[in-house]
Amino acid sequence: MNLRASFELESTVEESEKIMSKIEASIDKAKNSEGAPAYSEQEAETVRKELDGFRKLFYSFLPQRGRVIDWNRINPPREGMVLPYNDLKPCPDEEAAALLDKLVVLKLNGGLGTSMGCTGPKSAIDVHTGYNFLDLNVKQIEYLNEKYRTKVQLTLMNSFNTHTMTRKMLQKYRNIEIESFNQSRYPRIYKESLMPVPKDVDDPLESWYPPGHGDVFPALANSGLLDKYIAEGKEFIFISNIDNLGATVDVQLLKQMADSDVEYIMEVTNKTRSDIKGGTLIDYDGKPKLLEIAQVPKGKEDEFKSIKKFKIFNTNNLWVRLTAIKKFLSKGGMEKLDIIINQKATSEGPVIQLERAVGAAMQHFEKACGVNVPRTRFLPVKDTSDLFIVQSNLYTLQSGRMVWNPARQFTTIPFVKLGDKFKSVSHYDARFKGKPDILELDHLTVSGDVTFGTGVTLKGTVIIVANQGCSINIPDGAILENKVVSGNLSILDH
Repeated sequence: MNLRASFELESTVEESEKIMSKIEASIDKAKNSEGAPAYSEQEAETVRKELDGFRKLFYSFLPQRGRVIDWNRINPPREGMVLPYNDLKPCPDEEAAALLDKLVVLKLNGGLGTSMGCTGPKSAIDVHTGYNFLDLNVKQIEYLNEKYRTKVQLTLMNSFNTHTMTRKMLQKYRNIEIESFNQSRYPRIYKESLMPVPKDVDDPLESWYPPGHGDVFPALANSGLLDKYIAEGKEFIFISNIDNLGATVDVQLLKQMADSDVEYIMEVTNKTRSDIKGGTLIDYDGKPKLLEIAQVPKGKEDEFKSIKKFKIFNTNNLWVRLTAIKKFLSKGGMEKLDIIINQKATSEGPVIQLERAVGAAMQHFEKACGVNVPRTRFLPVKDTSDLFIVQSNLYTLQSGRMVWNPARQFTTIPFVKLGDKFKSVSHYDARFKGKPDILELDHLTVSGDVTFGTGVTLKGTVIIVANQGCSINIPDGAILENKVVSGNLSILDH
């Protein structure tokens, strides 16, 4: 670093620290609507820990701006770095019961349903036969506890965006104890000046952000739950996104972790053309490392997306030893993680959010590996096209699990792309009088003002395009096989 860059770095640190100190000083001055202190001593201490976490993240980010990964040191995973799922040993019921008693299931529940036109937590969206994401996860854990007569702990990591409504949702579950904690709340920073946006701890929520799932380890520790679970005899934690309906507890993976000295297992699965942007597991200087597309140097994006070179991607289903997390944090592991820059447009102007991926921690655990799992363990619902798939007759629901319909002759999931008219859940629901039969569907593209009647069957490749100002109504009982429907059309029964 040259003298000028060093001076600019020092100046940025000095100016940002003035603002951070001002925010910290406002904690004790904050009052609620009744004039009492807004934060209890414990809450105030948590906020200070969060601000300290942001400082460390920010000061790690400043000197590494513009730094990219050395592409010449990247290689596909070497032998033994990724284990085939089919090579894992089966887990007898008696052993499974003992292991499940040592397990914490942690669902990442920080996301909102805004991308699907909903307010509140994404986990509140109805997914299948009246059950939302949270309902399905609860049913899975209740089933395990009943079948094995065990006590699997279900825990949620919320964000300040989802916390209040999630707490209300939890009140309806009577047969299971669910714990939750909040991930950190960090200040956004201005893109140009790199100064924190908020000046006070109670500045509007738009000035703050939840720093991604990479915050899960320090947030779990700050909540006190990490130490609590270790004291209770829990040994393992299974972490996954709450909207991944394939991320269920797998006792074979749990046994693999228990039987070995591995501290960290990342579930990966084979890439398809729809997964080319997903983070992949690589060999970097002899250690497993998660490589995200945001870290790829310019000009190397196509190579990163190549299914021939990088054949697997990270499902974000992770199995970790609790004591290893504590050791990782005590050694300053968070400061070693790669930083992802997420740019946002706000009313305050262009800002950036500094985030980390929990999968990036893998290379900093002493013994870590991947397991190449079946595609069925990756069933995310990111938009209404995904929702159409999981609500279809391709799946049935058993004890909260999505079970593949054996009547479909192919093991592949059809490609489905619904247009903007279907983007919000309410509009999507209004456009289907009933969900079509898609057991023999390969590809579906729908664009424009299209509605579906009841008892519709779709087979092969079906493309339906209603031009602007036009509409297409697919009538009750229609069968479309390898059809292209376009224009302004109302298909009538004969």
